[in-house]
Amino acid sequence: MAEDLCISNGSKAEKYQTLLPQIKSLIEGENDLIANLANVSAALKETFGFFWVGFYLVKGEELILGPFQGPIACTRIRKGRGVCGTAWAKAETLVVPDVDAFPGHIACSSLSRSEIVVPLIRENGEVWGVLDIDSESLNTFDEIDARFLGEICSWLWRLC
Repeated sequence: MAEDLCISNGSKAEKYQTLLPQIKSLIEGENDLIANLANVSAALKETFGFFWVGFYLVKGEELILGPFQGPIACTRIRKGRGVCGTAWAKAETLVVPDVDAFPGHIACSSLSRSEIVVPLIRENGEVWGVLDIDSESLNTFDEIDARFLGEICSWLWRLC
């Protein structure tokens, strides 16, 4: 795949529909996990202009910061803490319309207002990381994001 993205000007779903085959093509030709996570982060940030897009990877009892796009971030998150740690512990996608209303939210940046976290799950059901996306606006994420981001994350387990 070329290093340029074709970005749709349509609806959120149309943007994802244009982006997904490009991401699939991009990661199918590369076996390095870090390279793929970096490019997925960049593609999502470039397409949607999200405030922060990145991955945390499970190491022991913590999520450790992985490839991301955006301002500096929390480096370590314990299992069950904040949105990322809770999504890991529950092995489910969390859509948070207002991070200030989420009990135990970890504020890596005071500018973050809403968030979605999608767990990265191996074929055996084990969570090996999470995709974390933050927005500077309230109510940014919904079931459309959860569905398409879940699909992207389902492609990545073969790389870990």
